[in-house]
Amino acid sequence: MFEALGHAIVKRRKRTLSIFILAVIVLGSIGSLAFSRLDSGGYSDLNSDSAKAFKYLEDTFKVKDPAIVFVIHSDKLVTDPEVIASAARLEAKVKSEPSAASVLSFWSAGGAPTLKSTDGKSAYLFVYLNADNFSSFDSLGGHYRDTYEGKFENLSIYASGGAVFANSINSKIKDDLKLAEGISIPLTFVLLLFIFGAMIASAMPLLVGVSAILGAFFVLYLITIFTDVSVFALNLTTGLGLGLGIDYALLIVNRFREELHHGNNIEDSVVNTLRTAGKTVFYSGITVMITLFSLMFFPQHFLRSMGYAGVSVVAVAVAAALIPLPAILALLGHKVDKGVVRKSAITPKEDGRWAEIARFVMKRPIAVVLLSVIILSVFIAPINGIMFSQVDSRVLPANNKSAMAARFISENFTGQEGNPIEIIIPNGASQTNSITEFKSELAKIPEIVRIGEMQVVGEDVRIVAIHTMPPRTPQAEQLIRDVRALHVPVGTLIGGVAADYADTQGATSKKLPLVVLWISIGVLILLFVFTGSIILPIKALILNFASLAATMGVITWIFIDGHLKFLVGDFTVTGALDTGSVILIAIVAFGLSMDYEVFLLSRIKEEHESGRNNIEAVATGLQRSARIITAAALLLAVVFGTFMVSGVTSIKMLGFGVAFAILLDATLVRAFLVPALMRLFGERNWWAPKALRRFTISH
Repeated sequence: MFEALGHAIVKRRKRTLSIFILAVIVLGSIGSLAFSRLDSGGYSDLNSDSAKAFKYLEDTFKVKDPAIVFVIHSDKLVTDPEVIASAARLEAKVKSEPSAASVLSFWSAGGAPTLKSTDGKSAYLFVYLNADNFSSFDSLGGHYRDTYEGKFENLSIYASGGAVFANSINSKIKDDLKLAEGISIPLTFVLLLFIFGAMIASAMPLLVGVSAILGAFFVLYLITIFTDVSVFALNLTTGLGLGLGIDYALLIVNRFREELHHGNNIEDSVVNTLRTAGKTVFYSGITVMITLFSLMFFPQHFLRSMGYAGVSVVAVAVAAALIPLPAILALLGHKVDKGVVRKSAITPKEDGRWAEIARFVMKRPIAVVLLSVIILSVFIAPINGIMFSQVDSRVLPANNKSAMAARFISENFTGQEGNPIEIIIPNGASQTNSITEFKSELAKIPEIVRIGEMQVVGEDVRIVAIHTMPPRTPQAEQLIRDVRALHVPVGTLIGGVAADYADTQGATSKKLPLVVLWISIGVLILLFVFTGSIILPIKALILNFASLAATMGVITWIFIDGHLKFLVGDFTVTGALDTGSVILIAIVAFGLSMDYEVFLLSRIKEEHESGRNNIEAVATGLQRSARIITAAALLLAVVFGTFMVSGVTSIKMLGFGVAFAILLDATLVRAFLVPALMRLFGERNWWAPKALRRFTISH
């Protein structure tokens, strides 16, 4: 198949390239329409009890959570006549906003004690918005914060709430990503020149990367017609598109150069490149797609969106590497080495430093394995202290206004008035005794500071319970479990922000075994077909999970224990990691690690099939692939590592986590553990039952 593709591309190279470029321009133009259709939400499980409760609140009780939470502070008590007068004028001004559906404050609510601070000098003002989509919700949050936060007459105003937080974090992420791209793009270009050694060749990753990004945008646009897609899918699309463009272009161009330097003509060089490196890119892409597809198993469309983006960008990157890139190489021929920057990069050594490292490792494999295991164990050890949460205001820099407002609220108010537990009892009007008993039990929970009066609409009942802790934390998750464990009336739905968090965490936990099973079976089958070995896929899976555990351990040590701030930048230590970010790091890092595994095993397998013994096949395979793997890993680490300039902790963690996982895998695992284990298993590396060998491919 790959040989036939190579011959066809060479014969029609100009037409192939022209058609592909035209297709990318058209699809990219259409794909740009996706930008206005993306949203910034998607962190909830829409099939959960809390989602059903939210639906009841909107449809039956006509209630929404306050999108804007203002804290009004004065040097005088909130009951002082002067403060009351100023607060009334402020509330009237807020009510006059066209987007304000309703406004409720300590003063207009009759001086409810729970709406004022413990010292009596601050009080809440809640704003409920007329916003029907995430974009307007986001922009209105910015409008209310910029318009009202600060001084109003003799009052100080702090702005918080879901809309304000959404605007603050989205604005911060966008600004930080621009900064990261401003650093990574020039640095990546310089590294590409150094690695490829020539101006012409160093432009090849841009062809694959830009094609992958624009093609993926088109796919995302089509998906937005049928379902919601998170705006943050764009970040993964651009990061993976550029990263895989580098990976695949490195592999294809490097092999094409090898074939030319061996004396082959241009057509044979292209055909042999596709037969070897092209086949590797194809199977590597499938491996990464299988891994990223698992993101679609989760109920949150934030993670599902990452799956859509990941699979799309990988598929287009593979197509770009296998079709237009060989066509360009066929047109360039020996001119691919034009514009020499570093001559040694153009003609890689047949036997060099990487082969020496492999032979050194294989002379003492047991010692290398033991030392590597010790190093990995040190990295893994902190994982015992890992805790999970969801994004809240503490992911923002401590000096961010939204973070300061949230901190002021937590320090001065006893309850989460803006984030209540919503208890909905369909047909509850006939369950008066059960409800009374339930409220009595609920009041005994220490974290519950207030229970509101029953609100009845038709036969349905609503009860509000105010608790003391931030809603998106492990403590709030346990509180929801405690509430649901009570003798609740028949059909009761527990909702609110804390319940939404608990349900989302629970749904994520339930899907994890399926995700692990899907990735494990998919990778084992694909690597078996690719290598013809039973042993190699099992080893690859174990090593990848060990590398991933080490990454999670280091992330725990840094972002939960608060170490290495001088390297990753300052952040607020919350004692927990954002669940969605951890899952994204794990799956992206696992997929990229398998990418490098396929690169390495492909070359070792090729050398072994050419007649070399196990030791020489490993040494030669490492010599001819490790340079590519290390270079690709370094470039990807730069792309993701620049995310650490972000002031948002979850983005900072994503950048560090993926960069660390890639570098760990390309060095300790691929350069030391793989050769050592290959030596220990010897020819058994290539064993497979005779009945299954017909399902494998030849290299």
